[in-house]
Amino acid sequence: MQEPLSEVFQIHECSNGLTILGQPMADVSSAAMTFSVRCGSARDPAGAEGAAAVASEWLLRGAGDRDSRALNDALDALGVQHNESVHGEHIHISAAHLGRNLHDVLDLYADILRSPRLEDQTFEPCRALIQQDLQSLDDEPARMCNYLLREKFFPYPLGRLTYGRSESLAAMTPAIVREHVRKQFTPAETVLAVAGNFQWQPLVELVEKRFGAWSGVAQPAPKTTPASGGETHVDKDTAQTHIALAYKAPTCNEADYYPIRLAETVLSRGMGSRLFTEVREKRGLVYHISASYICLKDHAGMFVYAGSRPDLAQQTFDVTLAELRRLGEDVTAEELSRAKTQLRSALVMQGASTTSRAGTLASDWYHLGRLRTLAEVSRCIQAVTRDDVLASLRNYPAEHLSILTVGPAALKKES
Repeated sequence: MQEPLSEVFQIHECSNGLTILGQPMADVSSAAMTFSVRCGSARDPAGAEGAAAVASEWLLRGAGDRDSRALNDALDALGVQHNESVHGEHIHISAAHLGRNLHDVLDLYADILRSPRLEDQTFEPCRALIQQDLQSLDDEPARMCNYLLREKFFPYPLGRLTYGRSESLAAMTPAIVREHVRKQFTPAETVLAVAGNFQWQPLVELVEKRFGAWSGVAQPAPKTTPASGGETHVDKDTAQTHIALAYKAPTCNEADYYPIRLAETVLSRGMGSRLFTEVREKRGLVYHISASYICLKDHAGMFVYAGSRPDLAQQTFDVTLAELRRLGEDVTAEELSRAKTQLRSALVMQGASTTSRAGTLASDWYHLGRLRTLAEVSRCIQAVTRDDVLASLRNYPAEHLSILTVGPAALKKES
């Protein structure tokens, strides 16, 4: 397989604490940027859970001298595809566009981050949207199951539901969210990652000009309490029983990271994966089953989800758990080779996407404090041996499970 193209990274630390990360890509015509701001759901004020989610909507309802309509017209005129997403520690504010428009787009985002209007009259529609997102979970028990499991698995409030609760959203006011944004939106610990067709030095000069006077100090990280874990059933009259479970995995800065990611691929990627073959194909127990690795700064887990008919749910759970534990007994050379090909193929596709590259730059900087080339990641994947995978599975076995089910009847779970 062809190795990913060579990469050159640029890093600039502004005096106010803003970090600029850059990956110029001369062979593309687009550029993408991601602002990663320490204002995630874990930092929501007590009693105002969901504030970050509301803020992510409210920020785009006018900034600087533009009202909501004028701001959106300006973004559209520049061909910006934008996205705002809330995570545990961060709000990610991202934009993709033609490389030649980068400077004009940055001018708009300087206003969005530094001087959002946050007007009372635009608050209610934003809160209403988040309330609808929260209420929609009642109609999507699979999503509900996975969100609630994250709350149980990670130390509180790191896995907190980003939408908050009905009562916290109802009690939320414009003043509360406005003050929260004022405190949390600071250049300190904020990262701007840019990838694509652009020139590095003019970018730095523009960012220094537009963001240099931005001030504020980093707020303390949220205090955490131990994860509740355990087994929980949510009684709900559904046509399927939704089963989610999680167990500890290495973080992405640990030696076991690459072996565990390959084990995840053997377990759940593709039609030849263990879970797909044993649970779906051979036994017809589920329409969908998957495993995914989720990593925070200092905590990580392997998360597994399956949806099954209630009369098949117990068997689905038992077979799934058996497969998780059988994985630690043996991984074949063929399975490992296929897993390496799948992960490295994904790298090649990621390397062609400026949006993916910008997001990965921000993620690497947060998790590792450095930037990894795709070639480095590819080499690390290729270097993993079968013994490495089995050793990592012994270090992180499918034990001490956090389990959450949603459906008409509870299952017989761990003894």
